[in-house]
Amino acid sequence: MARAGLVMERFVSLFCCLGLVLCIPRTDVQPKPCQAPEQWEGRAVVYDHNTGRNNRVLLSYDGKNQRVRVLEERKGHIPCKKFYEYIYLFKNPVLFKIEQVTKQCSKLPLTQPWDPYDIPENSTYEDEYSIGGPGDQIKIQEWSDRKPARKFEKWIGVYTVKDCYPVQETYTKSYNVTTSTRFFDLQLGISDPSVFTPPSTCQAASMEEMSNDCSLLVLA
Repeated sequence: MARAGLVMERFVSLFCCLGLVLCIPRTDVQPKPCQAPEQWEGRAVVYDHNTGRNNRVLLSYDGKNQRVRVLEERKGHIPCKKFYEYIYLFKNPVLFKIEQVTKQCSKLPLTQPWDPYDIPENSTYEDEYSIGGPGDQIKIQEWSDRKPARKFEKWIGVYTVKDCYPVQETYTKSYNVTTSTRFFDLQLGISDPSVFTPPSTCQAASMEEMSNDCSLLVLA
């Protein structure tokens, strides 16, 4: 009986140990992509790595209806520089390009596919870290479309952990970074849905891309 009791005691001890092991959470489980907001407004800086130029814009994003409005910010006087408003309507699909001063409008076919500001389900988790300093930090996660069979990423997205707002997106092509977009001052929702409606001048819009060369302007 003593030996049987000893065996039972060891069995119970082993079972308890196994129970503890089973209850310990795994630390190697990879996070899942968060769900980004479908409608928001804010500002962004788009950096073109080929030209070295920064373009500051106001951005209205409507993922539900697959439409985006981009308004270039006029920061000071830049000689021979035109500023445009872009209305992307992916469901149509059409792009309206409007010159901000004259309201001259071009209506162009939108050939690029809809690419929402979010983290695709098949994305690869890269890292999690905080930006800022002590007492003023925001935790963010970095994702990419990197796959084992491909040596480099074509897309890298950085999103906040708390509310899944975009912080930065970077696109690459053939090992060269093409564009990086930084997002800031984001607000949830669309305050004025009419920003997605082209102005009346677009009723007689040109079907050709308008020239950006101000040397073609005729001065009175």
